[in-house]
Amino acid sequence: MRIENGNRVGSSTARVRGRSDGTPDFRVDSGAPATRAAGAGAAAPAQDIGSLLALQAVPDPALGKRRQLRRGRALLDTLDELKADLLLGQVNENKLDLLMALIGEARERSEPGLDGLLDDIELRARVELAKRGRYPAP
Repeated sequence: MRIENGNRVGSSTARVRGRSDGTPDFRVDSGAPATRAAGAGAAAPAQDIGSLLALQAVPDPALGKRRQLRRGRALLDTLDELKADLLLGQVNENKLDLLMALIGEARERSEPGLDGLLDDIELRARVELAKRGRYPAP
């Protein structure tokens, strides 16, 4: 079972104040003289892009976490579908193949809490596969 955040984002409306005849209220203050805007400064010289390229080569830890969350959700969804099939008295071989493929994917370790949770989900998937005579590589 998967729990998702059920909060909804509400919309807000803005009001424009106007006169009683429906036209917006707009006034120009002519009491003070206008000041001149400052001129634009000189553009900075172009820098070496090597540091930018080096920064792009650094892996994003949030990307790995999102990938692992997506994999965990796919495993849970497949297990739920398998459970529904078993309640109907049938075993769908395609779902078992999908479960084998999801378990066979390489997984990177990033956060201890997330890794423990994914280990538990994978263990449950391995048990379901073992019940049907399929043994994925550890």
